[in-house]
Amino acid sequence: MVLNSKSKVTQQIKRLLFICCSVFTLTLSAQEAELHSVMEDKPNEPAVVESTTVIDPFSSFAAEFKAYRFGKELGRANLALSKLEGNQYRLDYSSSVSIFFLSDKRKETSYFEVDDGQIIPQSYVFKRTGTGSDKHTRIEFDHEKGKILVNDRPSFPLENQLDNQLYRLDLQAQLARGKTSFDYRVINDRGQYREYQMQVLGKESLSLPFGDIDAIKVGIVRENSSRSTFAWFSPALNFQLVRLQQFKDGEEQGDIKLSKYSSSTS
Repeated sequence: MVLNSKSKVTQQIKRLLFICCSVFTLTLSAQEAELHSVMEDKPNEPAVVESTTVIDPFSSFAAEFKAYRFGKELGRANLALSKLEGNQYRLDYSSSVSIFFLSDKRKETSYFEVDDGQIIPQSYVFKRTGTGSDKHTRIEFDHEKGKILVNDRPSFPLENQLDNQLYRLDLQAQLARGKTSFDYRVINDRGQYREYQMQVLGKESLSLPFGDIDAIKVGIVRENSSRSTFAWFSPALNFQLVRLQQFKDGEEQGDIKLSKYSSSTS
């Protein structure tokens, strides 16, 4: 009886850790009926994002985030974009979250090129360590053969997909141009194909560990899901992601907030 009780508690903590880490990977997931109703109520509403020109949507930056659930801090994450030689770039993400005696550490690295403002993915690596099974995913975008390889196995024809990080970076660039709706084909951190639909919902003033800042609120839509996800991007910080909050069945699953930011344009 005691062992069974401890096992159940451990499983509940593991599920909580997984939920928080899933939000903390900065991956926008599915949106529920609440977001559908918001969009249906405002079908002809004019764009809320003015056309804006940024110095360089792919300028190097470093951002640090804090993760919360019900107001309690659970961990931190770092996101950094570096310009390499020519038109090549590298995007790095790392996070560390802990709950009681359980832990989760994740790393993502994307290599890509930019051609006339368009992101061209080259490779992506995801690693997860900590409590439970370790995970590793490597994705290669073979433009010469028109194929996407997941862990060295040909898995998908290459048809303008982006990896688990790059669609979010492209969204920032599109927001800067005044766009208010977005559709992306994505190969996620498990090497699975996904389609994301996103919509600008409005503007909000946020109070973050970084400070008070105005942001554009974006929601993501997918049918038949009990989850809702909202993301906020700041025009003052080159349209950087500054907050990400996820709910399931109306209950908060996680909330990440920007705490530090620096860029080559600041």
